[in-house]
Amino acid sequence: MKLFESLAKYQPQALGVLRIVTALQFIEHGTQKLFNFPVSDQPHVLTGLTLAAGILEFAGGILLALGLLTRPVAFLLAGEMAIAYFMAHMPRDFFPVNNGGDLAISFCFIFLYLVFAGAGAFALDNRRSA
Repeated sequence: MKLFESLAKYQPQALGVLRIVTALQFIEHGTQKLFNFPVSDQPHVLTGLTLAAGILEFAGGILLALGLLTRPVAFLLAGEMAIAYFMAHMPRDFFPVNNGGDLAISFCFIFLYLVFAGAGAFALDNRRSA
């Protein structure tokens, strides 16, 4: 269809928006673990794994939002989300909708997509290669 073909020219901008919005949501998971912000009914106890996850989510989210080192950071974060799913969610139930892991899966695959697609528009990575 002609309309959808004409949208292809906006692919870098759409990819950039996807990266930024996903990163901003991911940063919230890190700030909630590290600083209990936004405030949670059940604050996280900072054990080794929770602390590592919080740091990855906060720092990795900032790097992704800026579009800096996008591919390696996205690869690392996809791995974190895969580990989080299999350690924290999968043991509860097989089905993601029942075990609360659907967001971890979504983050994992968005990050994997960024590994292959790159940062898109609005990224510091674009300035570094020039």
